[in-house]
Amino acid sequence: MLRTLTIRDFVIVDAIELEFARGFSVFTGETGAGKSILIDALQLALGGRGEASMVREGAAKADISADFALTDAAISWLEQNEFAVEEGGALLRRVIDNAGRSKAYINGIAATAGQLRELGEMLVDIHGQHAHQSLLKSDAQRALLDNQIAVRDPSAAAEAQEVAVAWRAWRALSRQREEYETNAKNVLIERERLEWQVSELDKLAPKAGEWLEITNEHSRLSHAASLIEGAQEALAAISESDHPILSQLSSLNTKLGKLVDVDAELQAVLDCMEPARIQLQEAVYALNSYIDKVELDPARLREVDARMDALHSASRKYHVTPEELHEEHATLAAKLRQLADASDMEGLKRQEAKAEAAYRKVAERLSNRRMHAARALSEQVTQAMQELSMGGGRFEVALNPGEPGAHGLEVVEFLVAGHAGVAPRPLAKVASGGELARISLAISVITSNATTTPTLIFDEVDSGIGGGVAEVVGRLLKRLGQERQVLCVTHLPQVASQANQHFQVAKGTTGEGRTVSRIEVLNNRARVEEVARMLGGIEITETTRKHARELLAS
Repeated sequence: MLRTLTIRDFVIVDAIELEFARGFSVFTGETGAGKSILIDALQLALGGRGEASMVREGAAKADISADFALTDAAISWLEQNEFAVEEGGALLRRVIDNAGRSKAYINGIAATAGQLRELGEMLVDIHGQHAHQSLLKSDAQRALLDNQIAVRDPSAAAEAQEVAVAWRAWRALSRQREEYETNAKNVLIERERLEWQVSELDKLAPKAGEWLEITNEHSRLSHAASLIEGAQEALAAISESDHPILSQLSSLNTKLGKLVDVDAELQAVLDCMEPARIQLQEAVYALNSYIDKVELDPARLREVDARMDALHSASRKYHVTPEELHEEHATLAAKLRQLADASDMEGLKRQEAKAEAAYRKVAERLSNRRMHAARALSEQVTQAMQELSMGGGRFEVALNPGEPGAHGLEVVEFLVAGHAGVAPRPLAKVASGGELARISLAISVITSNATTTPTLIFDEVDSGIGGGVAEVVGRLLKRLGQERQVLCVTHLPQVASQANQHFQVAKGTTGEGRTVSRIEVLNNRARVEEVARMLGGIEITETTRKHARELLAS
């Protein structure tokens, strides 16, 4: 429920703070006084689009704050999105500066406009003054019916999304098959080219890391003689010459070992030389092993030369480095598999048929939901039409077979019969302006009853209605206000008289000559004057006041 709305420097409003109660509240005033500006300000606080033109002339910024009591769903949303929950309430704030920059806050914590909209949808449902015009569009009719389904069963929204996903998957395969049919020759040429390339690389069979291994082996084989000669020379110097280094070092260690007994300070020298002797001995073992392993192998060298030449030639042909040949081979093979799948007409047709079957399965499930919802909505609106002076009239939601699409298998169409004895026809063709307004209002009230949104706002949805019908509309809205908080901008005295709380919007001029909008809550005496003004215009007489008192008493 909306508890307070604070508006500063918004369009022609300088500073207004309003407190709202439960039940049915109305806003009345002369045309142009700023009644709908209040709705615009609230929509901004709920994440609507902000523009620099919304800032009052001469002001630096517009600042709108709306304080709401929360439902359990809204509290859960705040907790999930890590916004503070303050005593079961939420303060939504929006600031727009005169350069058009926007800032948003929820309970004092910075938020995005998208988060304001997401939370706002749980708190407020706004029915605009042009809602009846949108009812003439097929897309709006379908969206309204689907929204009714989703309200009763939240999983239905996911089902509608599933239909759209299945449709896109089916269409993608259909387009792929159509493209193949029109470009079969080009596809065949590309496939043959890839087959040849992959076949060539299959024979070469490049392996990951092979180039590094083979270049190392080539270096070793091509320098085998030098490697063997160098290793043998080192081995001879260390252990096999007339005066090998290892023998000399061992002799020196023996002598120093005897001298240590004479002077212990030589022990440090001996400790350094003994590890050197051990390391030289290890080197002898390693050199012997190396010499046994390395051998002159001209045949293997020729093989390695040929392999390196083959890899290098292939890398030049495919414009990659020898190290990347393995990856290029895998990429071309994947492309060939993909093209083979795509060029398999029978396979494509099977995939397309499978995707179509999957689409029709979920679409038919959605159609069944729509059928039940259409029947219920038709009965409810027909019943409401009887109350709105359209006795004998009938409303029907038709589900006409259509081309399969992202929104399902049928076209939703609203039909209406204005009186008994005539067949329902499309709403756009037979409903007059007044009838359309009444039907729109009936649908708004019915769809509002189906939601759990605590605050409902009707912005001049009663335009085009008058007389006894207007009084019925007022009673409908008052009845709705017994379960929800209902706010209504209206020009009709019959509607205003039914309100539990009455706000008057007036336009005035400040001492500086600025035009500003003012709002005040009316007491009983002031309500009589306002309803009398709505009944009688500029000249208010005792007769109009009497009529106003009668309306308020009813």
